[in-house]
Amino acid sequence: MNADLAAYLEAWTDDPRLVKPVFSAVALAMAQAGAALELVVRPGVTASLRAAAPGPQVGPRPLFALADVVEDPDGRFLSVCFYDDAVSDPEERGQCVPLGLLGEDARCFDIDATDPDMAPYLAARLAEAAR
Repeated sequence: MNADLAAYLEAWTDDPRLVKPVFSAVALAMAQAGAALELVVRPGVTASLRAAAPGPQVGPRPLFALADVVEDPDGRFLSVCFYDDAVSDPEERGQCVPLGLLGEDARCFDIDATDPDMAPYLAARLAEAAR
């Protein structure tokens, strides 16, 4: 885990929707998939964890996944997006978002409350997308 991400997680103390553990699990799964991680924080708006394949970019897609922690008055929520054609969604937990990831159709999974099954489900999607 990179230093920026570790500092962000350490500073995240208020979690009424209990999504921090899911975000942490997603970050770990991204790292285990060999991703080069970049955290882009827009204070008061979002923190975007961008996962790119390690090494030089191959093809037109600079990322294979994006996890956004969205600031909300009721507590942060999480949206994890992939290119729609890069992942399956056998349980239909995600939603198709036209042009939702860098101008391409996305499959996004929004988490705004604790769901113990979501982290492993997303880890499987991350493994697919990283291939």
